[in-house]
Amino acid sequence: MSRTPELDSKALARHCVAALAAHPTPGRFAALVVGPTDPTADVARTVEASSSVEYDVNSIFLLVLDRRTGRPAGVGRVVRGGGRTLDDAPERIGRDLSAIVEAHGLHDGGTIWDLATLSVLPDYQTDRLAVTVSALLHRSLLRAGHRAGVRHLVALLDGCAHRDLTLLGVPLVPMAGSEPVDGVHAVYAPFAALEPAIAEQGRRLRRRTGPYAGELPARGLRRIPARRLAARLSEQVATGHGLDEHILLPGLERRRYRGLRARG
Repeated sequence: MSRTPELDSKALARHCVAALAAHPTPGRFAALVVGPTDPTADVARTVEASSSVEYDVNSIFLLVLDRRTGRPAGVGRVVRGGGRTLDDAPERIGRDLSAIVEAHGLHDGGTIWDLATLSVLPDYQTDRLAVTVSALLHRSLLRAGHRAGVRHLVALLDGCAHRDLTLLGVPLVPMAGSEPVDGVHAVYAPFAALEPAIAEQGRRLRRRTGPYAGELPARGLRRIPARRLAARLSEQVATGHGLDEHILLPGLERRRYRGLRARG
């Protein structure tokens, strides 16, 4: 049955406190990956920018919680089986689903995840901690995908999300050779390529000169610290250094994940 966000501010705070108590981690932030029946998933549903109720039963939620404030700092959702991307992309980009499947080898029986949402929440976007929250979200995605045996990643991304993921080093390719439509990019990436590509992006950005994927959001002298910051983000996400001890995957424990697949 589909679930809808119903938490008011007090209920949301209670859920966050309970989740933090149940999942101890060191440091200020805790990153959790939970299934749709976990009570903590209602926190993600409440603060998510765009809800995907029709795909809820196949959703897995990524949530970064701030122990200092007891509030969420970042949120994400992936949908097993391709979700909205594979449902909507054929009409959006003018390609048959069979052409998309053939172009990216989606017929190999491997697990497909649709990256539905992944965002740092507004209160943290202008803070120096935004990089930490972003790194935890992206590293959680990598660790969760490896644990779940994901082979294919698909997404419909707006321009900002596409720029951010490209600069991180995610090896996105246009879905079935398509062009963006109304500013939305239909994209594909082989999941096994994510971690090495992000690591390589970090190495390229660490050099003072030379090419790298994407564009920095700074000009002139500001490009130097921006490049260093982007390099640090890519390196942390690829290696998990300083991040993995803060990440827990209760929604992907072997027993729970088998049950989730059976219900889906």
